[in-house]
Amino acid sequence: MNYVAPRWLPGGNLQTIWPALYSRRVFGPHPQYRRERWATPDADFVDVDWLTSPHAPPPSTSLKEERPLLVLFHGLEGSSRSHYAEAFADFAHTRGMAYAVPHFRGCSGELNHAPRAYHSGDFAEIGWILQQFRAKHRGTIIAVGVSLGGNALLRWAQEMGDSAAQVVQGVAAVCSPIDLAAGGYAIGRGFNRLVYTRMFLNTMVPKALRKLEQHPGLFDGAALKAARDLYEFDNIFTAPLHGFKSTEDYWARASAKPHLAAIRVPALVVNARNDPFVPAWCLPSQGEVGAHVTLWQPAHGGHVGFPHGPVPGHVRTMPDAVGGWLARHLA
Repeated sequence: MNYVAPRWLPGGNLQTIWPALYSRRVFGPHPQYRRERWATPDADFVDVDWLTSPHAPPPSTSLKEERPLLVLFHGLEGSSRSHYAEAFADFAHTRGMAYAVPHFRGCSGELNHAPRAYHSGDFAEIGWILQQFRAKHRGTIIAVGVSLGGNALLRWAQEMGDSAAQVVQGVAAVCSPIDLAAGGYAIGRGFNRLVYTRMFLNTMVPKALRKLEQHPGLFDGAALKAARDLYEFDNIFTAPLHGFKSTEDYWARASAKPHLAAIRVPALVVNARNDPFVPAWCLPSQGEVGAHVTLWQPAHGGHVGFPHGPVPGHVRTMPDAVGGWLARHLA
């Protein structure tokens, strides 16, 4: 990916914040979605948004069943309305693909029922969701995960090995914290702590406290209210609710970086080297990954930014590049 940032938007922080807030997401009408609710084996639910833009074929036609399906797994506290999700929706409809965004539990606008949420290494959840798509969709499937969703998608591909190719033709991870300890350290310091950590905790803590109301005694509410960074949040909430001993155990076992050589399906791993969340020093070299993994590490782009063009810019450059790479593996 030969990405060059516009001169008017220098630096990783600006290339992260501006695209999310101000850059154009799509070039036509904003995507319209049809929501499906899938019941999970643990008596919970997952909400899936299917693209039904005016220029997309109706969901009931045979074309929808036969054409390729692009599945997007969103990032931390993301949704089908995240700037990157709408940009990928625009890419999908221009390529004649079906497009779906499954929401991690609690991210679709309604709190989930079970005494759990979601996390960066939830390959079992990714696997169950992809199996549902495989059962419902007759065409080929490609999948992209953004940030947290990308790490979880890679962990699924690693766990599945050769079997992953029975479900998807290829996967891509965009700006994913494949070394969670390095990412946790980066986001917990300086400007990142003041801006990004506070932004995430402002939505994650209230949702977690509502979860405590659903399931009294699930965790220490007072300790969670006192949490000031993602390390503390994960230690009190994410790790114990999902079977990890501590934040350190969670970050170590959930990170995709140590297992990239185990992937047996075409996989693209994209990380800008000026990403505020993912330090460049922790990124792998091509020699550290398997033959099925392609690394793109442009110097600029920020965290899921990659703005392009004159002010205010647009965010189609990355979806075009990543989606185009995935599309080449459909045949």
